[in-house]
Amino acid sequence: METKEFEFKGLAMNGFVALFVELVIIALSVWGMVAFGKGQIDTPILSVLGLLLACILPIGFRKLEPNEAMVMLFFGNYRGTFTKTGFHWVNFLMTSKKVSLRARNLNPDNIKVNDKTGNPIMIGQILVWRLKDTYKAMFEIDSQTMASGGSGTAPVAVSSRMRAFESFIQVQSDAALREVAGMYAYDENEAEKDDLTLRAGGKEINDVLLSKLNERLAMSGLEVLEARINYLAYSPEIAAVMLRRQQAAAIISAREKIVEGAVSMVKMALDKLKNDSVVELDEERKAAMVSNLMVVLCADESAQPVVNTGSLY
Repeated sequence: METKEFEFKGLAMNGFVALFVELVIIALSVWGMVAFGKGQIDTPILSVLGLLLACILPIGFRKLEPNEAMVMLFFGNYRGTFTKTGFHWVNFLMTSKKVSLRARNLNPDNIKVNDKTGNPIMIGQILVWRLKDTYKAMFEIDSQTMASGGSGTAPVAVSSRMRAFESFIQVQSDAALREVAGMYAYDENEAEKDDLTLRAGGKEINDVLLSKLNERLAMSGLEVLEARINYLAYSPEIAAVMLRRQQAAAIISAREKIVEGAVSMVKMALDKLKNDSVVELDEERKAAMVSNLMVVLCADESAQPVVNTGSLY
């Protein structure tokens, strides 16, 4: 999106030079008033004008720290963005609105959303953001009214202005998070094969969230540098049910491994008995042995052996 921001090109000078000039004006004006009182000069007009100018000039002093900027206005008209760090003097008829360009964290409250399959889940995110375009941030969104508590005319501190930007980002980030959460299932049990899920997506999900956020914030001049999902869980009303389902899935998976291993062990036992000529078993006895071994190997509790000292037949 095209930007209307540009660098301030108006009258500006080093603040210490301007301060020296002001002190000189004050000294000359005071000397003129004293000289007028002694009758050495005929009129004190220049001295009075000098003192008046000395009272007005301090309005133009400005100080900027690293990663700060001032939006300069001349009777409501945008005249550019001043970003030179240090102590400066600018045209005292200019009004300035200071903003911070530093990166900031935002950790909104967790919200309840529905995933792709309709399951209610709790999800949270953490953002790192900064102001990228001062013109858009100041004039494309109503940050002044938000920062001044609705009056729109009261002087606004930098902290209040940045909180207004943060509030705007929080609303948009909630909307973006709801959109992203609705695009994916919570986990593999709900998703189709090879589909990305919120639990397993990791970096891919975070990249999608970052893209959605910056799309929404493009018109505001704010930029999200990093977005990560930092909390993900089923909503409390279905958490217990989903936990039992996950436990059941885990039990089934474990049973599959146990049965697979038991079948392998039974086959090995039959082959060993046959190859070592320990005993000859007919099909009925093999079936009985397989049944007994499967029960022993797959049981949750230890088997109680029964010793048969009689004949096999």
